[in-house]
Amino acid sequence: ATFLQYPGHGEYVVYFALIIGFDSLVNIPFARLRLEQRPWRYFVIKLGSIGINVFFNFFFLLPAILQKPDMFGFIGFHFKQEQAVGYVFIANLIASAATFAIFLPGMRRLSVDKLLWKKLMLYGMPLVLIGLAGMINETFDRVLLKYLLPGTLEENLAQIGIYSAVYKISIFMTLAVQGFRMGAEPFFFHQSSSDNAPKVYALVMKYFVIVCCIIFLGVGMFPDVFRIIIGENYHEGLGIVPVLLFANLLLGVYYNQSVWYKLTDKTLYATIIPVAGAVLSIVANIILIPIAGYEGAAWSRLLCYASMVILSHMIGQKYYHVPYNVRKILAYFAISIVLCLAGLWLHDGLGEGSTSFALRLGLIALFTGFAWWLDGRSLLRRS
Repeated sequence: ATFLQYPGHGEYVVYFALIIGFDSLVNIPFARLRLEQRPWRYFVIKLGSIGINVFFNFFFLLPAILQKPDMFGFIGFHFKQEQAVGYVFIANLIASAATFAIFLPGMRRLSVDKLLWKKLMLYGMPLVLIGLAGMINETFDRVLLKYLLPGTLEENLAQIGIYSAVYKISIFMTLAVQGFRMGAEPFFFHQSSSDNAPKVYALVMKYFVIVCCIIFLGVGMFPDVFRIIIGENYHEGLGIVPVLLFANLLLGVYYNQSVWYKLTDKTLYATIIPVAGAVLSIVANIILIPIAGYEGAAWSRLLCYASMVILSHMIGQKYYHVPYNVRKILAYFAISIVLCLAGLWLHDGLGEGSTSFALRLGLIALFTGFAWWLDGRSLLRRS
């Protein structure tokens, strides 16, 4: 805690060790629900965990919002300002523990299959490195911002606050990518025995890119709408939203591509890609943050995920060829970027009136219509 510049709060480390522990232990039961194709139970448990987290956040922090620290004193809870951040972590811990408790009855009968354990270790250990590199790519920019920005610690934390707040707007792309990942992995494994599997994977990639480009346009062109998600003090960072959105889009493309090393059990080779991305991310952040602040962190993230997509494609095609229509995918990328820039120009030039809003909606409709004309009708024929 002292190393992270939060001296005197060692309990935060304990909270997160427990949170990560509980969350890790429920990964296998959740994977089983996906394998058994029980999405509603998966959905209800996940939603219940979120609900518990939100409820206890309100419970712990409402006294501060209403400036009544003893409003829940009748049940023994008295709000303490110095523990305000800790309450958020405790709410998360309660939600993670509750989720674990739901699955606990099914964990009572456990046995060890040594041969299976060895196979899982050989398959999974490289994925630990992949996960570590992924965490560096996902979170290390905020750590570096604290140390590389030129201001005082308080000023740097304020800049991190802006970056983190604006990053929330890109959550729409993140949700789409995570939702796709949850559903696609079982589908990819189910299709793997089919002779037509590579063509199916290529089609999935194409339609995934189309949907994500529409999300990119729908969120990236409307800073006047989505800024309500964050406080007014953070609006100065809205300019990096399209960069973060497109970075997460590329991360989704990488997840889509990753089918090659999962189906061929070449997870060791796959460690090269995220580790290379992590190295590039660190180097780019070190170079760009002192120059451009949190904007440099956003562009570093984009460079990192772009490099991972390129490396994954180059290596993956050697071991498991998937006939991706690269030219068409790049065309969709280019068109969506141009339309997003045009939409932001309309926003800046015409302001936030109805005319600007309607024209930006028209640009989304133009892209959607073009994608439908090019690929939507063929999807209907296949269905």
